[in-house]
Amino acid sequence: MARSKKAVHALKNRRSILKAAKGYRFRRSKTERAANEALAHAGAYAFAHRRDKKNDFRKLWNVRINAGLRPLGLSYSRFIGLAKKKNIAIDRKSLAHLANKQPETFARLVNAIK
Repeated sequence: MARSKKAVHALKNRRSILKAAKGYRFRRSKTERAANEALAHAGAYAFAHRRDKKNDFRKLWNVRINAGLRPLGLSYSRFIGLAKKKNIAIDRKSLAHLANKQPETFARLVNAIK
């Protein structure tokens, strides 16, 4: 039986790994072994942080809503409690956008919930 070597497949694999690692710094973009490890870590971080990103944005929206509420004499937690009691369902992303970009509309909404 003839012995099979990697040859073409090894080159193709190396090329694809180095192409994917393009833009990485130092040895990680130049050598196959370092690039492969860098890509493995990058994939793991991307997977984990896709979930963290959702948390980070929710925290940001809460801070923006709270900043918009303070001058109106209300705290974030009290506002959310009042909104739930009155069955007003508006998501935090929209509230944060209103508080940040359209404060007068946000103030009218807050007065309606008060």
